[in-house]
Amino acid sequence: MNINTLIIDDETLARQRLVNLVNDVSELTILDECSTGKEAITAINNLAPDLIFLDIQMKDMTGFDVLENVTIAKKPLVIFVTAYNEYALKAFDFFAFDYLLKPYKDDRFYKSISNISNYINNTNYNPFEDKINDLIKFVKTSNQPSTNYSEKLPIKLGNKIFFIKTSDIIYISASGYYAEIFTSEKKYLLRDSLSNLINSLDPNKFIRIHRSTIINLNETGELINSNYGEIDIKMNDNKLFRISKSYKKTFLTKMGL
Repeated sequence: MNINTLIIDDETLARQRLVNLVNDVSELTILDECSTGKEAITAINNLAPDLIFLDIQMKDMTGFDVLENVTIAKKPLVIFVTAYNEYALKAFDFFAFDYLLKPYKDDRFYKSISNISNYINNTNYNPFEDKINDLIKFVKTSNQPSTNYSEKLPIKLGNKIFFIKTSDIIYISASGYYAEIFTSEKKYLLRDSLSNLINSLDPNKFIRIHRSTIINLNETGELINSNYGEIDIKMNDNKLFRISKSYKKTFLTKMGL
């Protein structure tokens, strides 16, 4: 079995790592590499690969934009490569797609290849095009402005439940099974995950900058660049947070940087 493969990622190091990993798998043959969505669309339609590794967020367009412009009859299988976007990860799980969450380990890559091999060998019906269309519809719907985000969060204290305004939240930190919610007046403890909380908060006002940190964009003070390419963000209350590599690109894009 030979699987013709296309690698699409706008980060040079990310592409090179995939090239090295793909070259270690005898069943995979690299047709080309693409650093932009525009290049990817042309390459997919001209080369008709069996499999593509597709970055979600590129400088000129998203991976979903690329898929919308694939015109060949036989659509390639897709392994999404992403460093962010939790709603999209839930979508991939729901629609049975595979993805690599940056930074991923080699073992996770090989598991994805195993999943692809099993899929190709064990299915007589390929519903992939239907799944692609359903996923794109889901993402478009999820990206539409919503008024369903929580304006208040219920916090249980003893036999009482308090409601705090989300606009009063400065930042949220993970602490074991709990989330520590900080306002200008008080710290609250909520038994919930940051993954659930970020999905209930307005993405125009809140963003996750670390697996253990969510911040209110309106409460940001300044960005501090280190000599090692790392970025810290200082909040209006002078609290300092490190922006992790896996969320850095999303944050900078959100801030227009």
